[in-house]
Amino acid sequence: MLNSSESPLASAYDMAMLDLDGVVYVGRSAVPRAPEALAEARNAGVRLAFITNNAARTPETVAAHLVELGIAASRDDVVSSAQAAARVLVDRLGRGARVVNLGAEGLREALAEQGLVSVGVSEDADALVTGYGPDVLWRDIMRAGVRIRDGLWWVASNTDMTIPTAFGTAPGHGVLVDTLRRFSGVEPVVAGKPARPLLDETMRRVGGARPLMVGDRLDTDIAGAHNAGIASLLVLTGVTGVVELVSAAPELRPTYISPDLDGLLTVHPVPTRTAEGATLGGWTAGVEEGRLEISGSGSAADWWRVVATAAWSHLDATGSVADTTGITAPQPEPGRAGR
Repeated sequence: MLNSSESPLASAYDMAMLDLDGVVYVGRSAVPRAPEALAEARNAGVRLAFITNNAARTPETVAAHLVELGIAASRDDVVSSAQAAARVLVDRLGRGARVVNLGAEGLREALAEQGLVSVGVSEDADALVTGYGPDVLWRDIMRAGVRIRDGLWWVASNTDMTIPTAFGTAPGHGVLVDTLRRFSGVEPVVAGKPARPLLDETMRRVGGARPLMVGDRLDTDIAGAHNAGIASLLVLTGVTGVVELVSAAPELRPTYISPDLDGLLTVHPVPTRTAEGATLGGWTAGVEEGRLEISGSGSAADWWRVVATAAWSHLDATGSVADTTGITAPQPEPGRAGR
């Protein structure tokens, strides 16, 4: 169930690991209030780390995008799955190892940073690493599959099945990973969320004794926090909605919930659990004859908290997901008012 925090999260934790798409920005635009909330959180003393499963873009490119959106950031604030993959490789093989790079510039730069040598798919190599790369050729994928099947050690930057693009949601690197896995019968070592290496690499690079994962996806961001043994904040500005939240298994449940990044700046009360469900801040939620019922009024943040608490209690007790047909979440007020 949800945890409480009597002080704002930016004071309770000393490092926030922020997923990007759906949390900080959507496409080329900042999530509303994100630049202001992050500036206030940084002023409160929390370190900000921007982490991404995208292995194609370099940290400099990501940081430049953030600056364009009005968010202070440098390359040292950005940690990618490419950097995590390079760390996995160098820890096992050492500097100077030869690695087939089936990816883009972000992966090549990360390998070079660790003293690893990028080589072609047909050259002598100690390992093979894959990452999202829009220009990767099918003939190279075929050769990589054969080499993996024949025993070349394989590290995958991530297993994301989709990626947002200007023309809609498209197949992500996870589709390639699944193809190579099924062909070769080999499971790769995965560096990106929900696996631990990306979060471990972020803590190594940015520091912090009390980290908080902040994300919008249950299956990558929140599951990754569980795998790393750290607290998490789910924001509802990305892909997670009521349907996804109420059906979340324990390993996908966040420590805290907020409509947006203003949740870093506020306290987090927890609902009171009752025989009927849960109540908090003027809201009451429960499950009657399998359907989630909500009544009352109050802040959007408290609405999400009572919904999660009541629905998860029902799921744990019955094994059934509450019906949420027709339920719409209230819109948060601008700024921190009513949160």
